[in-house]
Amino acid sequence: MSKMIYTIKPEHHNISDLTKVLTEHPEIQFVSFMGIDIGGNGTDEKIPIKLFLKDMEEMLSKGIQTDGSSVELQGIADLSDARVDILPDLDCTWFVDYNYDYYNDENGLPVGTLKIPSFIIHSGKQVCSRSILKKSADNFRVRIREILKSNPELIRKYDFKYDDIDDILLTAATELEMWVKTPEQSADFEELHTSQMLKEQYWKRTMGTVRTVLEKIMDQLEYYDLKPEMAHKEVGGITNSIDSKGRITHVMEQLEIDWRFTDTLQAADNEIFVRELIEDQFRHHGLEVIFKAKPIEGVAGNGEHTHLGAALKLKDGKRINLFAPLDLKEDYLSEIGYGSLMGILKNYEVINPIVSATNDAFNRLKPGFEAPVCIVTSLGGTKKSPSRNRSVLIGVIRDIESPQALRFELRAPNPYSNTYLLISACYQSMLDGITKIIEAKLSTEDLEKEISKKYGENGIYLEKNREYRSEEDVFESYTEEERNKLYGKAPATVWENLKGFDSNSDKHKILKTGDVFTDEIINSFRISTAEKWKNELSGRIIHDNIMILKTFVKLHNEQDHATDLDVVNWEKIVYLKTKLMKDSMSKKCIFTKIKTALKKGDYDTASDLQKQMNEKMTEIRNLYIEYKNNIF
Repeated sequence: MSKMIYTIKPEHHNISDLTKVLTEHPEIQFVSFMGIDIGGNGTDEKIPIKLFLKDMEEMLSKGIQTDGSSVELQGIADLSDARVDILPDLDCTWFVDYNYDYYNDENGLPVGTLKIPSFIIHSGKQVCSRSILKKSADNFRVRIREILKSNPELIRKYDFKYDDIDDILLTAATELEMWVKTPEQSADFEELHTSQMLKEQYWKRTMGTVRTVLEKIMDQLEYYDLKPEMAHKEVGGITNSIDSKGRITHVMEQLEIDWRFTDTLQAADNEIFVRELIEDQFRHHGLEVIFKAKPIEGVAGNGEHTHLGAALKLKDGKRINLFAPLDLKEDYLSEIGYGSLMGILKNYEVINPIVSATNDAFNRLKPGFEAPVCIVTSLGGTKKSPSRNRSVLIGVIRDIESPQALRFELRAPNPYSNTYLLISACYQSMLDGITKIIEAKLSTEDLEKEISKKYGENGIYLEKNREYRSEEDVFESYTEEERNKLYGKAPATVWENLKGFDSNSDKHKILKTGDVFTDEIINSFRISTAEKWKNELSGRIIHDNIMILKTFVKLHNEQDHATDLDVVNWEKIVYLKTKLMKDSMSKKCIFTKIKTALKKGDYDTASDLQKQMNEKMTEIRNLYIEYKNNIF
């Protein structure tokens, strides 16, 4: 392993250094330009290293060509204008992706592919997720400099001048959760649910193959200079079984892996690579990794809490956290910190379509399971004794002894959220809040009152008929009706979420300030997201539900001492099965109605029917468990 290289840093992205490195490492046999499309998918093509070395100058300056059918750019690259170019980013870290099932004959090392994060270009314009995040970060830096220069009182109290600023640092980090299981095997739902309620697996000791792979992954993260911080069991899972030969079977565990924050664009690149590394390592050892937001109904899903920060770097090397107040014991946040937090909260209706863009995401975002569905924050207990409220959408992470650690934690994303776009949308929204708050010349005391305002009270920036802060468990302290009134009714389907772009036109404009998001980009995201929603709903979800319903068979008969409860429960099950999946000459079932509405383009009706379907599927699952448990 010590003979292998894992990254190539920006200072070596020149022809001379690259030629030397690649010639000295014949195990690196391929190059892949990794562009990230609007759907958050990374391209992966294999270019022979000999061809790359031969044409390196042209490839680094002009990239490679492909067509729009290979990436998600709906509404941008069509059949009549399908050419897209993939241009390498010379200013980020490049990774070497090793195949541990295939070894180089010359030196016996695993064959590697040099993965180069890149930009996707169509008609001379960058139209990819990476380019949007880059533009968002650049826009934030420019605007913050303008704000600080125009409002010197914001920095005077920190004992430095505007001319002392060297750079503005934007940082992000993600916490990646996943389920790991034995392929072709499944665990009993009730056993999983009970184990979760008892918290039997949370932070318990890993064993066997899972432990081995987890430790290998942590070592590899270190090799790639990703600075791993922690790996542990999550709340979901059950104890593994051991067969007669001493082999571990029926693996079903939920895990989390964290690594250090970094620059926003690099953080998003790192996440893509780490996810692939994790998948490869577990599969290499015969285990399946599931990153879906809610792989098992009724059991904890996979989140990907996203941490966001901003700081000034001074010319003397000192760093000033833009979100932190001068005295953490006297204030929760600085003026810029309050503005940033309120910007995300006020504009979340146009961030949410990006955060939750799949059917699976909405399976996770339900009250309970620490899944945030309400647009609300917690400032963290008292100023002198910070706490963490895990029921809110976005929390303030504070450490009295460490101002640099202060940051925001957005809790709604999942592993398949497009991290590039959601971080971009958050920083665009932060700028809106910062700009409005600074223009109002509010003190930190005024800002604390603003974010703590009650329903019906006028806000200077925040909306009148909303609340935005709670230090309580929002699921336990309020009814559903109270939550909907105070924090807004959360969308329940992908289609309802996408409609947030249209029903919040003023907030929609905030994404486009600084020409970061464009109408073309938002429209492409909307088209691709809606298409995936429709196709998955009609072609996969309904089919999977039919297969589930067909397993709900009659278990009792007169010889089994059936009771009246068995008969009544079974009749309810038959009624629900019929309502969901069985047509008659005069009446169509819910599944058929959904498909018909989708074919007609009546997406509002299809969305409403999807909610009915989900409710009745949950009802029939629970009913069948009750019925089955009462049978001898």
